[in-house]
Amino acid sequence: VQLQASGGGLVQAGGSLRLSCVASGLTLSSTTVGWFRQAPGKDYEFVARFFRSGGTAAYQDSVRGRFTISRDIAKNTVYLQMNSLKPEDTAVYYCAAGSRIILSSSYQFSNYNYKGQGTQVTVSS
Repeated sequence: VQLQASGGGLVQAGGSLRLSCVASGLTLSSTTVGWFRQAPGKDYEFVARFFRSGGTAAYQDSVRGRFTISRDIAKNTVYLQMNSLKPEDTAVYYCAAGSRIILSSSYQFSNYNYKGQGTQVTVSS
């Protein structure tokens, strides 16, 4: 199983980026898929996720209304559209997937079986 995250970059505050997470060896539509981020010197932080059952989306409070998680089942890809970016969104962003995650555990990066390599997002002020 591999998760390939891409789409990061350098953007000015207020700008937008779209991250992609392509899976191989795993069907993302039947798993819980999450986006997490890690800023320098900080722990992994939950950003957004689709829960496996019904595809329920959830967001961290600080990104709700600015970020949108979506998926293309045919392409086995999950996206994170990030709008109105702020300098505090600067971090390495990771996608992660897991097939046995329960709802209450879906907010912690360590509970996911599969993790991508991360993509850097830098927002300048």
